[in-house]
Amino acid sequence: MTTAPPTYPTEAQVTMTLATLAATAATPRPSGETVAEQTRRALTGIAARLTDSSLATGDTWLPMWLAMSPDNGNLVYIAWNTAANQFAVVVRGTVSAPTDMMEDLDVGTLVPFTAGRPPSPVAVSAGAMAAFTQVVNTPGLAYWDIVQDDAKPALPAITVASGTTLPQALLELLTAAYSSPTVYVTGHSLGGCVATMLAPYLQKLRWPNTPQFGLITFATPTAGVASFARYVDSLSFNPSARYVNAWDLVPCAWSDLDAPKDWYPKDAGPRANVDVKFLLTEIDMLRKGNVYVQPQAAGTTTMNGDYAQHDPQLVNKTLEDYLGQVAFQHANSTYLMLLGAPLVPPGPLVTSLSTTSGAGGATVTISGSGFDPDSVVDFGPIPCAEFSLNSAGTQISATVPDGAGIVDVRVTTKFGTSPAVPLGRFAYGGPAPVVVTSVSPNKGGAGTPVKIYGSGFADKPAVMFRETAGDNVNYQSPTLITASVPKRTEEHPRTVDVTVTIGVATSPTTSADEFSYPKILPDED
Repeated sequence: MTTAPPTYPTEAQVTMTLATLAATAATPRPSGETVAEQTRRALTGIAARLTDSSLATGDTWLPMWLAMSPDNGNLVYIAWNTAANQFAVVVRGTVSAPTDMMEDLDVGTLVPFTAGRPPSPVAVSAGAMAAFTQVVNTPGLAYWDIVQDDAKPALPAITVASGTTLPQALLELLTAAYSSPTVYVTGHSLGGCVATMLAPYLQKLRWPNTPQFGLITFATPTAGVASFARYVDSLSFNPSARYVNAWDLVPCAWSDLDAPKDWYPKDAGPRANVDVKFLLTEIDMLRKGNVYVQPQAAGTTTMNGDYAQHDPQLVNKTLEDYLGQVAFQHANSTYLMLLGAPLVPPGPLVTSLSTTSGAGGATVTISGSGFDPDSVVDFGPIPCAEFSLNSAGTQISATVPDGAGIVDVRVTTKFGTSPAVPLGRFAYGGPAPVVVTSVSPNKGGAGTPVKIYGSGFADKPAVMFRETAGDNVNYQSPTLITASVPKRTEEHPRTVDVTVTIGVATSPTTSADEFSYPKILPDED
């Protein structure tokens, strides 16, 4: 008997792509925008991504409605598969570093979860309940209301009104749907956590046309204790699935944060050091003894067990590399890769500035990717009024607005806002910010000659290997310094940060400036 090959795209690939799109335009424009403006930008960006036929969503999904909480903490949107009788309720949680997200959640307090009418008392964390409450009650914006009148095609067979909440919007859509539609409830990270609460709630409401609710989550931390897990497990969702990267720290919250203290594989790194273990212990203490349990009825599909998918640049036994690897393992793009789904193109990225210091009125070339004709530019909280874009979308020539201090230069499009990067900082009046971008070679013993690359270098630099001064330091150019590696002191770890000081300015430490000495002990990481 032969087994039919799996259909492409799979439900997991589609729903993870939809979950990835929930992070579109998640960062407010640095110079400021209203929640309504950001909501419109997010909805416009998601709509544009859903026309990309190369993605797992295949240009058959249409965004219908989107709501963003007043604090931008949570977002939910509804999409309709116009080629099938399917809808998706997609949740985005807090957008922050994974460990920051966990620290922000109130898991030390339990509150009742009554929204799904459980037959007996059920408890979830106060943080998860707050996110759920925002997702359910925030009025949203209908996509068809923001389509330009001169470009608006004929209305689709199904529409929804702006100003409605999630249950109201879904009711309008299901009323107009064919009989027995499938409604996927999905999300990544905290979005998936909220989805485990949202699916039982929605399933228990009265709906026309007898919808079948499915629950598919990715990288999900635990929402509640055993009573909540038993309640979710008692319900029937079709499909029902939970996907976890074996090396993703977030799904270990809040049931097993001891396990990551022994990560990552010794031969591939980065191993957890004392600082990492202390941080994880502190985060775990936020539970205040509450025992969290993940629903198990759907089973868990664990991926990447062999650690084949990891960032090879983040392998040193340092807090920076460990947290960087945590972010990589938890990222939407990593889950898409593990599922074999096409990656969603990134939003705008700034890689460098032609000059990193000066005054208002100067011209600065911003290099990067993902720039488009709708781009806007900000110097910190100051909007840039005069700029032009090259045809390749890789450079913006900007006239520096008046300002003071040191600011991050960032570009915003409908797809998102570029993250702040060391080489994208601009100092009004100078001196230029000092940044180390790499050390070559980044391994060796005392006396090894190294080249230190970066920005903002000047004559008479001071170079430190942690707390030990480098030898034979020579300034070569604003982007290059040469030095010799000093002897490693006994109290210093094997891997140290290399910093450069120009006058009173010192480069910030990042994973890019690390240098590793040879092992002293055979079992040293």
